[in-house]
Amino acid sequence: MKSGPISLPYRRYALGLLLAVNLLNYIDRQVLFAVFPLIKTDLLISDTELGFLGSAFMVSYLLFAPLFGWLGDHWSRVRLASGGLVVWSLATALAGFAPGYRTLLAARATVGVGEASFGTVSPGLVADFFPKEQRGRILSWFYVAIPVGSALGYILGGVLGHSFGWHAAFLMVGLPGLLLAIPVGLLRTPPRGGDEAAASTRSGKASSGYAPLFRNRSFVCNTLAMAAMTFAIGGLAQWIPSFLNRVHSLDVARGNTLFGATTVLAGILGTLAGGWLGDRWQKKSSKGYLLVSGWGFLIGIPFAVWAILAPDLTFCMTAIFIAEFFLFLNTGPLNTVILNVTPPAIRAMAFAVNIFFIHALGDAVSPSILGWLSDQWGLRSALLITPFAMALAGLFCFICGRFVAQDMAQAEK
Repeated sequence: MKSGPISLPYRRYALGLLLAVNLLNYIDRQVLFAVFPLIKTDLLISDTELGFLGSAFMVSYLLFAPLFGWLGDHWSRVRLASGGLVVWSLATALAGFAPGYRTLLAARATVGVGEASFGTVSPGLVADFFPKEQRGRILSWFYVAIPVGSALGYILGGVLGHSFGWHAAFLMVGLPGLLLAIPVGLLRTPPRGGDEAAASTRSGKASSGYAPLFRNRSFVCNTLAMAAMTFAIGGLAQWIPSFLNRVHSLDVARGNTLFGATTVLAGILGTLAGGWLGDRWQKKSSKGYLLVSGWGFLIGIPFAVWAILAPDLTFCMTAIFIAEFFLFLNTGPLNTVILNVTPPAIRAMAFAVNIFFIHALGDAVSPSILGWLSDQWGLRSALLITPFAMALAGLFCFICGRFVAQDMAQAEK
């Protein structure tokens, strides 16, 4: 639809609608990991094959992101978002009819195609509805979908899978997304760049393609930080339900409900706290978002180690809660850094490049790597490599802080 003056109530409606879609995004993404033990038993596959089900989604997600990023800067963002929602919802539902490993693998890969379309255009679209100084908090609300959707994916997958089987779990969580496709497709959209639209029009940088992003030191370092974070968190998110099943002897329903409840509480608190702290710290320093994120990673490391090694379930879940709180601090801030250091005209492409590399170097490979290491050493020992990735994420945040002021000024020219 044509852009024009957009009222505050409509902006809030748009945020709520896109938040709801992002919620379904993460439910459909995470439900697979809730039913890992059921799929392993039913299909008689190894942990390496099991891990590759998660990697297949991420491989297609990252491969299609550059295409959708270019389209997002040259075509209708709401149509891309709506079309992606239809594709991934149908693919998730069709996984419920998969008779074997290969068809399930194909369905999960198709989910990645649909989510790549939404993932490249939605952050910039959400940010354009609101003023620049509110970006950290607005994106934090948008990304609350990560812990809430992930938790619901674990809970719904665990309960439905335990009661009706893993096929039914995919079918029942996939279909609701189709109901939101039309409202998303009919959204009014703000000018690209929101309150920076005039600068974007003058710059004409949309035609410059992807090349400037690789010369942007803040963008590169921020992306590397997010890649290390994604390797760690992606691997933990996919294997913790199985860890609770094997090490602490919890059944699928109880383990996923407990982990889901912990994730949703820690994730909401951490994500919103990170957005609030980031906006406040950013007013004092151009490195504010990066400092919140970097210190969050470092503080979370010992609690992640404690969660993996704790012999008692209560200590394990307490450590998971604390670790997740500090790790989720980065969600709004690091995505806001991408917006702040790239010109409005190429932001969909910026998120496409970011998506490609954080998943290519992160959770596209970590599930399979952890699965292979689990086959060699056992799952508990395999998970202990993830805190090293968290430390690397913190390091890149602090390195990025050296360049961010200059790159923010360049993006506003």
